[in-house]
Formats: sequence, structure tokens, C-alpha cells
Amino acid sequence: MDLESIPGVGEKTARALAALDDPERALRTGDVATLATAPGISQGRAARIARGAIRLEHDDPGGFLATDRAREIYREVLGLLKDRTVTDYAAQRLETLYPSPRRSRIDEVQAFAREALEREPTPDVLEALEGVEPLREPGDVRVRERCLATTDAERYSEAREAIPELSVEVVEDTQGLAELARGYATVIALDESFAGVALDGDVQVRPDALENPAEIVPERPLAFFARNRDRLQAAIAVHRAADLEAPCDLVALEDGLSRLAEDGTVAGDDELDRLTTAVDDLDTVASAAESVANDQLREAIREQDVTIEGSDLLSLVERGAGVDSLLSRELADEYAVAVDAAREHLIDALDLDAGEAEIARRAFGDEPTFPVERDEDVVGRLRDELTAAKERRAGRLKRELAADLADQREGARQLVRDALELDVELAIARFADDFDCVMPAFVDSADAVGFDIEGGRSPLLDEPLERIDPVDYAVSGVALLSGVNSGGKTSTLDLVASVVVLAHMGLPVPAERVRLRRFDDLHYHAKTQGTLDAGAFESTVREFADLAQGGEGSLVLVDELESITEPGASAKIIAGILEALSENGATAVFVSHLAGEIREMAAFDVTVDGIEAVGLVDGELEVNRSPVKDHLARSTPELIVEKLAGEHDSAFYGDLLEKFE
Repeated sequence: MDLESIPGVGEKTARALAALDDPERALRTGDVATLATAPGISQGRAARIARGAIRLEHDDPGGFLATDRAREIYREVLGLLKDRTVTDYAAQRLETLYPSPRRSRIDEVQAFAREALEREPTPDVLEALEGVEPLREPGDVRVRERCLATTDAERYSEAREAIPELSVEVVEDTQGLAELARGYATVIALDESFAGVALDGDVQVRPDALENPAEIVPERPLAFFARNRDRLQAAIAVHRAADLEAPCDLVALEDGLSRLAEDGTVAGDDELDRLTTAVDDLDTVASAAESVANDQLREAIREQDVTIEGSDLLSLVERGAGVDSLLSRELADEYAVAVDAAREHLIDALDLDAGEAEIARRAFGDEPTFPVERDEDVVGRLRDELTAAKERRAGRLKRELAADLADQREGARQLVRDALELDVELAIARFADDFDCVMPAFVDSADAVGFDIEGGRSPLLDEPLERIDPVDYAVSGVALLSGVNSGGKTSTLDLVASVVVLAHMGLPVPAERVRLRRFDDLHYHAKTQGTLDAGAFESTVREFADLAQGGEGSLVLVDELESITEPGASAKIIAGILEALSENGATAVFVSHLAGEIREMAAFDVTVDGIEAVGLVDGELEVNRSPVKDHLARSTPELIVEKLAGEHDSAFYGDLLEKFE
């Protein structure tokens, strides 16, 4: 796919999209989440780009929604669908659904919608969806204690591109490699020429390192899974609650996530936890061990009755001996006990193993001193030993966990994509259930059907579904729709527009049964407020002139066009428009209070349908909401006069009633 051929995609945006792993898949499927990961592309723009790509794929010229009111209807029905989503992704994904005149696009979405109608939006599934969001990239992962080394400048460039998480160093020879090993905990040599070289430190010769980045930088996959752990766990819950077929091993993925801490380190390993705690607590525990020895020694000195003869004291002084000599001579046993207590405290508190304990014991010497002090060199060696053991264990565990998770990365992505797509499907299923929808049937235009709606209920009415009267209405060609004020003429137009828009989106429609032709576009003109001035009137007439000349395949809905000018002129203009639309094979419904006058002025037998008021009940109109075919509905004033004539034996009311005949 030529990305720059997509409407709204320029050179810069095309470059950003090309950086994605599989931009064509994302564009073809309307994967807004993936498209939005491209630099500089928001979810809203991603939806617009996806729509453009879909139009390009189906050779869709666009412009189906030809008027402001038609676009308002689309936004309103789309809003009803979006209201039934759980995730932000699903709401944006629905933006890629739009009314199209192309059969291939309608069929494509209808297939998706039919599968969606099989979904069951249970409370457990909807609750699980609340935690699902598109996966995030972890950003810059930087590992400073490890580096790559090579003697080749070209290899250097490859390494920087393949493994940006590590520093890449150029060395000339083995000596340069040895110098690197003194500054890094681990050096990974990329050149096979270094094989067999013995150097101090952790130097690994890995010519295949660039082909196996997860082994060299396990932090890369671990950071991805750590950052997305909650989202993945939510997606797992969605799959289980909805009984979806998973694209990866859910048990293995859960196990891997359970072993991963929020910061990307390995969690749940007792030995690593022991070493980590020992390194962190070493100084504190060593100080506590000193206190243990000194407290015991003070107590021993306090309780010990030491007698020194004058000649012995003189001898000690002459030799420059101090308290240490006195302890060695008089309290050797007590000192040994105190030092043993310090050693055991250090070993027990840090939970050291046998090898570590051997080093720890040397932290307190056998030569009596007071106060007892640890040997910092020995403590430093113990710290180095513990730290090295910790790093070795952490590194091994990271590599093992990264290996387990790295193979599931694409499966995990698909897992989340499927959960998010399920939310889109459930929104359609919930909409269909809330409004008692069915899939519409498209018929060939040669069948002389514009639209045929049975049991339709407008989703735009602000009423509970059970309080909305079902409407049956069918039109082929052009028709005038008459009826009393507040009888539901505008609501009928809204119903027709909603059904047509949803059908051309490929979605279920709010009715018991619907048959319709594929329209090229929808022109819905709402009722104007007041008489138009000359300029606005001229513009309106020009608009209908253009429509009349090329209206074949159009659906035209007009609400009380007569309000644009005085009634006499309006009837003539509407009659002329209807004649032109009829000649061009358009389907049209014009709501008008001048239906009788327009019919008389039209040069063809125009159909007049009527929303008939049955009568007045307690001052309120009782209306049959389904238009009656070929019937000019009575006006509200006529009903009122008829009611008065029936209640009063007066020639006045009778004469008035005759005027309506």
C-alpha cells in the first residue's frame, strides 16, 4: 500500500506509519491503538487515517453524508454506539465505521457486525474490560553495567541499531577489551577473533549477540511486560470471562507476569531476595554485630574482678601495652565468646550460606580489642561477594524469564488487540439489543425499492424504547409526507435517516425488518427557522438544482421546505424539485403542510402519504405514527372543528367543517 496515497497522509506521516511493524495490517483492520503508537499520531488522527485507508481500499469517493443534518444524524447514532463502549480504544475504533455506498465495504462491516451480534456482553466481561488499554512501549531502556565491544566500525553501527540499550565500544585488541572489563560488570565481545582469550572479569564472546538481543538485554522484553502487566492481566481476564480463543498460552503468560516486579526485575525468587536483602542490610547488620560483641564484653568486664600486681602493671606499662593486652590476659575467654556472638549475629541476620559465612567470620578478628570493631576490608570483600552473587543470580533469572516471555510478546499484543476488539463488538451487540435491531437487507435498485421499514423505532428519540410507537414506512421514488403538527413527521425522517446511515455503515438497524437500495449519498435538509432572505433563498434553490440534475442514487429527505418563502411560491418550487428528482430516479421524502397544493401543481402523479391523527383525547392528539400510503392527512385545525361540530348543534361549526372538504 502506498501510504502517501491515503487521504490526509503526507510524506512526514507516511514515514511515521512506515516505522510500525505492520502498518498495512493496522490500516486495513482499523487498529487505532497501533496506528497511534506512530510518532506524532494521536488516537483521533489515527481513526481519520484508518478511515482514509479504508476508503482507498474500497474505492470509496466519500461524501455520503451530503448535508449538515445528515452528518448530525451520523454523529448522533455513532454517539449511541460509543456510549456503549468500555474502553477509549473501542470508542475511537468505532470512528472508523462510516456510511459508504460501496458494496464491498458494507459487506465487510456486515460480516463483522453479524459476529458481534453473537457476543454476550455479560457483567463479568464488561468489568474485565475496564482494565484493558492499548499496550505501551517501555521507552528508553538503558543498561549501564554491560557493554558491547567490537574492532569493526561497520559492526559498531549494526550493534548500536540492534541493541540501543547498551553502550557499544570500539577496541583495537585484547588489551582494550581488558580495560573495558575493568569498567563494566560484563563485556560482550562481538568478534569471533576474541574466542579463547582469557581475561579477568566477565567477558563473553558472542558473535551471534545481535541476532539474539533478548539474551543480551533481557531487560528489553522484561520492561515491556512489566509496564504492561496490569493491561495484560486484564486482557487475560477478558478472554476467560468471554471464553475467547487465546492467541498465546494464558497460564504460561500469567506465570511469567507473576515472576516480574513492577520495575522489570525478577520477583518471587527466595535466593535473589536473600542476596538483595543481605547487600542492602550489610552495613546495618555489621554495626549491630559490633554492638552485640561490645555489649557482651562490657558486661563481662563489669562483672569481672581483675587484680593486677604492681610488678605486672609496671611491666605492661614499660612494654607500652594497653587494654588489649589486659583483655588478652584476663578476659580472653570472654572476648572469644563476644566475638563469636558478633559473628553469629552477622551470619544469622544476613542469612549467609557456608561460603559467605566463612568470609563473614573474618570480619571480627581473634586478637582482643576494645571496643570491638569490624574489619572494613573483610566487610568490603563480603559485600563484593554478595553483590556478585546477586548480579549472577539476577542475570540468570532475567535471561530465563526473558526467554520465557520474549516468545509470547506477539501473542500478548494480539491478546490485548482481541480484548479491545471485543469491546467494539460488544458495543454493537449492546446497541442492537437496546434498540431491538436487525440486519438490513440491501436490494438491487432495479427492484424499485427505495426503503421499506417495518416496526422502526427512532433511536434518537429521548424516550424509553417501550414508549416509542413502531413505524412502518416504505417509499420508492418521491413522496410527500403530510400530517398534523407534533404527529411525528420529523421523527419519521430521523428514523429513515438513522436506518439508512446505520445500514450503509454495515450495522444493524432499529426495526423489525428493513429492505433498502444502496444509496450514493444522503441529503437531509432540516426545517429552516423563518423565511429566508433573497440571497439564502437563491442559494437553497441552487443546491436543489444541482441535486436534481445528478440525483440518481440519492436519498433526499426534506422537512418543511415551504418555510423558505411564502406558501404559494413554495408549493410551486417544491413541485418543480420533485418533478426533477422523480425524472432522475432519486428517492425522496418531503414533509410539507402544503401537500395538497404541491400535488395539484406537480406535472406527475406524486405520492402523498399521511400521518393520520385518529382524534383528540383530553385535548391531546391521538396519532397513528405509521404514514398511511396515498393519504392526505387531516390537519389539527380540522380535527378541532370536527370535535366542536360533534359537541355543539350549531350551523357555524358545520359550515366551517365543510370548508375542509
